[in-house]
Amino acid sequence: MDGPANVTTTPRSVEEIFKDFRNRRTAIVRALTSDVEEFSNLCDPDKDNLCLYGLSNGTWEVTLPAEEVPTELPEPALGINFARDGMNRKDWLSLVAVHSDSWLLSVAFYYAARLNRNDRKRLFGMINDLPTVYEVVSGGPRQTKDRSSVDSGSKSKITKQSSDGQLENMSRGAGHEGYGEDDGEHSETICGYCNGIYSADEFWICCDVCERWYHGKCVKITPAKADSIKQYKCPSCSSSKKPRQ
Repeated sequence: MDGPANVTTTPRSVEEIFKDFRNRRTAIVRALTSDVEEFSNLCDPDKDNLCLYGLSNGTWEVTLPAEEVPTELPEPALGINFARDGMNRKDWLSLVAVHSDSWLLSVAFYYAARLNRNDRKRLFGMINDLPTVYEVVSGGPRQTKDRSSVDSGSKSKITKQSSDGQLENMSRGAGHEGYGEDDGEHSETICGYCNGIYSADEFWICCDVCERWYHGKCVKITPAKADSIKQYKCPSCSSSKKPRQ
């Protein structure tokens, strides 16, 4: 089982360690968002101490902790199932998310202990460019649009999140060739309307007031219509007397 420990190939370079981190993180985000019902059902409070593992192959599992001492890899938080029925669901998921962020970093830097100072710094920079699991699950601090990306001309620009969570400019101009270019495999931007996870083959638009992202289809905005919008307000902000902070 890869979950607690059994990694077939130990990542050694910065790129290999980051790939391992990203795969584990993507799996945990999936467990706490799109797979949340399955995850919640597996966290039966009547069972023994359970842990949430993000695996290096991009899958997740809820299972008992590793038995060997010391363990091959750092272990995630123990007993996440006990609080399931005693807390508000969002608070419980946020708590699991915080502990998962801590675990992901501990695994990454367990591998990174053999790197030199500059490589460790570069690795942390790559990791820090991604939203934390907590940010994705709780809707906490988000990366904001790059305001400098707005054209002074008649065609404004929006930004989309790349597969590694970094922001890149995408013009609202004719054709919209850019929004399907990356595969979105690891991007975890969530639609403010349907809570769906980002997919590179769909058109997205960002509200200029609350800076939440939406599927164009969810807010009835097409790429062509976006061309003529100087400042986009989502339905919630349009109906509010005061913009959401």
